[in-house]
Amino acid sequence: MIDIHSHLLPGVDDGSPSIAASLPVLERFVRDGVTTLVCTPHLDASRVRTAPALAYRAILDELRAAAPAGIALEPGWEIMLDVPGADLRAPELGLAGSNAVLVEFPRTGIPPNSAEELFRLRMSGIVPVLAHPERYFGCTVEQVTAWRRAGAVTQLDVQALLGRGRTSQVALALLRAGVIDLFSSDNHGDVRSLAMGRDWLHEHATAEHVDLLTNENARRLLAGEPIVPVPPLPRRRRPRRGIGGRIKDLIFGSRRKPTRE
Repeated sequence: MIDIHSHLLPGVDDGSPSIAASLPVLERFVRDGVTTLVCTPHLDASRVRTAPALAYRAILDELRAAAPAGIALEPGWEIMLDVPGADLRAPELGLAGSNAVLVEFPRTGIPPNSAEELFRLRMSGIVPVLAHPERYFGCTVEQVTAWRRAGAVTQLDVQALLGRGRTSQVALALLRAGVIDLFSSDNHGDVRSLAMGRDWLHEHATAEHVDLLTNENARRLLAGEPIVPVPPLPRRRRPRRGIGGRIKDLIFGSRRKPTRE
């Protein structure tokens, strides 16, 4: 599996505080089957010209030296689009040296002309990868469809699949509409893992969904190749009642609530 969104570069943002805290997470990722992890510390678009790329690369090298075998650690950023018109074409801003750039919208909400801004980024030569669209208040299938038509790739946080609140409901709706392109952990030095998304997909989807959402589309993204459209998530059917259940209904009466006229 390939995870393109994490905050395990120690001591640089609200993620892992130290190499010692990052190592157990990396060891678990190796056991889970994660082979490539992109470290994406937070950065505001208004500050990309002063991004501490060299300092962060030195920290990444230290983490690489301490990391367990079996996982490749790559550089990247998660860039908050706090201003319109930012130039994100600098090579050091890309995920693992690719032309794909991980971006997010401000916590205040979806900005006006969001699709136009993503289209502008795409036309500048980069592939904007929109982090966790399910989290943005007011996000709809139609909105995400517009972002993808503008050239964005959509990345869902696996934690959204495990709850029951609004974010989880939106995540499920987006998957059922086929407008999510890949999963990531967005791990901040905690228990989140891409394996959670893989296991959820094994229960709710197909082997094709597992491969595209946890591995193949991320591989293609980092290699500069076109991603593969992910089929809409199949709706789970209610299990059919056996003949024994139908006989019980005839004898004791069905327990289903009467419908309102």
